[in-house]
Amino acid sequence: MRLIVYDRTCVRRGGGLSIPWALGARAYRRLGRSDAIAGVASWDEALAAMLAQPEPIRELQFWGHGKWGCALIGDDVLDASELQRLRALRDHLAPDALVWFRTCETFGANKGHDFAQRLAEFLRVRVAGHTYIIGVHQSGLHGLVPGARPDWSADEGLAEGTAATPVRAKRSRPWAPRTLTCFQSSVPAAWFTAA
Repeated sequence: MRLIVYDRTCVRRGGGLSIPWALGARAYRRLGRSDAIAGVASWDEALAAMLAQPEPIRELQFWGHGKWGCALIGDDVLDASELQRLRALRDHLAPDALVWFRTCETFGANKGHDFAQRLAEFLRVRVAGHTYIIGVHQSGLHGLVPGARPDWSADEGLAEGTAATPVRAKRSRPWAPRTLTCFQSSVPAAWFTAA
């Protein structure tokens, strides 16, 4: 089971991206890149949609907004301190599952390193996320397996500030590190940090 969950609340903030996310998710499904889609308005609703899937989830992509060390659905924040909210999800993931945050900056700066490592350990599966602001081009994509520590620079993707106190992220560009496009549906195996 491959599931795309997207934030359906972004109708004004952030450029009104809920419609492009919904259309993109439908295109992925028509192309055979996903099996199910859920537009959600909160993390509780997202979890309910995940747990409603009839088979174990082997790939979960979340499309929404993010900041360093967190992913957002509207104003509902999922960060390292909120991982207990995903406890029920652990048993609904396939052993070789991938949880991919296709969100801006979520794996960037010190907070992104912490979130990535704690998420992989908590869910006991591979996780992936970005260090740059993403759009059509999606730069700074990194993956982590349980037991591994991030091997990318905590400064990657920063335009202003430091890894400890980030201020502004860079926009994705084709020449930036670890870039793919929104049309690509898989994380290259070589982009995962092993334990």
